[in-house]
Amino acid sequence: MTIARTICLGFIAVIAAGTLLLILPFSTSAGSWGNPIVALFTSTSAVCVTGLVVVDTGTYFSFWGELFITLLIQIGGLGYMLTTTFLMLLIGKRFELRQKFAIRESFDRPFLQGSQNIVRSVIATTLAFEIAGALLLFIKFTSDFGPIRGLWFAIFHSVSAWNNAGFGLLKDNMISYRSSYIINFTIPILIIFGGIGYQVIIEMYSWFIDRFKRERFDFSLNYKVAVHTTIFLLIFGTLGYLFLEFTNPQTFGGFNLKDKLLAAWFQSVVTRTAGFNSIDFGQLTISGLFLTMGLMFIGASPSGTGGGIKTTTLRILTSSTRAVLRGQEQVVLYEREVSVSLVLKAVAVVFGSAMTVLGITFAIALIEYSFLKNPIFINGTYNSIHIAFEVISAFCTVGLSTGITAPLSPYSQLLLVLAMYTGRVGVLLFMAAIIGDPRPSALHYPEENLLVG
Repeated sequence: MTIARTICLGFIAVIAAGTLLLILPFSTSAGSWGNPIVALFTSTSAVCVTGLVVVDTGTYFSFWGELFITLLIQIGGLGYMLTTTFLMLLIGKRFELRQKFAIRESFDRPFLQGSQNIVRSVIATTLAFEIAGALLLFIKFTSDFGPIRGLWFAIFHSVSAWNNAGFGLLKDNMISYRSSYIINFTIPILIIFGGIGYQVIIEMYSWFIDRFKRERFDFSLNYKVAVHTTIFLLIFGTLGYLFLEFTNPQTFGGFNLKDKLLAAWFQSVVTRTAGFNSIDFGQLTISGLFLTMGLMFIGASPSGTGGGIKTTTLRILTSSTRAVLRGQEQVVLYEREVSVSLVLKAVAVVFGSAMTVLGITFAIALIEYSFLKNPIFINGTYNSIHIAFEVISAFCTVGLSTGITAPLSPYSQLLLVLAMYTGRVGVLLFMAAIIGDPRPSALHYPEENLLVG
């Protein structure tokens, strides 16, 4: 039982428990036993903080079902190992070396020193942001739904936003709130800070404390790469949506300038693994769909609640390409050399993610077009681009949809479940769980050149 297998099986156990809870009669608004496929899909989407749904969450599930989904989102956002570690701390159990290594694998950082303090900091950060977000959202929701339901809506959407889940209780998600400043800034800020990574937030806090003490603080390379890349992608996405959808009558065309700016900003944020939407993504232009798929594939930052290949992976690959073009043998970021092992890992992440997306997209297209001859594809309502969009959204734990999730066959929905699970635990961690720990070798082979490119 390796660390990778422990984490992967932990997520499976939580998904299974969530499925059993969501299938119970008191979890559905109809008071009857739920559909097993719906329960499994929803549980996986919640634990993997994706947000894809095959039913309307606010009408299909009862309050208890919505509460279970909230808890699953929280567990999935924190991560199975971190949640169980936190529970161990509450009952006073001491850390073992195995738990420390599991935390390191979950965060993708060498957090062997001070693991207990890190866990406490993560929990405190999560609660602080979620409570602050709920208070701000309560101002808006209480005026529309009353104090009781408004409070529940505020809590649910704050947890969903911070964990980059994208689950909503409104039928049109956030389309009816596209002009609200509270919604268009509170939810994106929760998404950004939840997805940028706990390590970045902790460094921000440490910098503030050192500034107050007038002491010098040096940001890590991870902080610089994650923050700068996130800011660039937010600006790029906002300008991209404005340019591509400005005159589209189905999306931005009928908005005034203020609403266009808010909608472009909101979509630029949520496409980076959140899943909320203030426009109908099924009405995007083809170029808008490709922009969205690109942003979804990149995703958030390491040790955050989002998915995708991560901002740091993107920067390592772009810096590697720049080094090759300049004839350099070292990959340099902010006057720091990136090790060869990190470059190889970045290549493996992108290659593994691309192959997974292509494989599942091909499998769904084969099932829907060739085997089942699903009318929504045969008649031209949807095409292979929409399938690829859905698979990327599932694998990168985004949750955005063009509307084909529910009409897909149960076989294709199960493939999306696999995509969500693989994307949440990480493609390399998933493969490591299957293959097992690598065996060290003392063999070294002679080098030889071959043609590349």
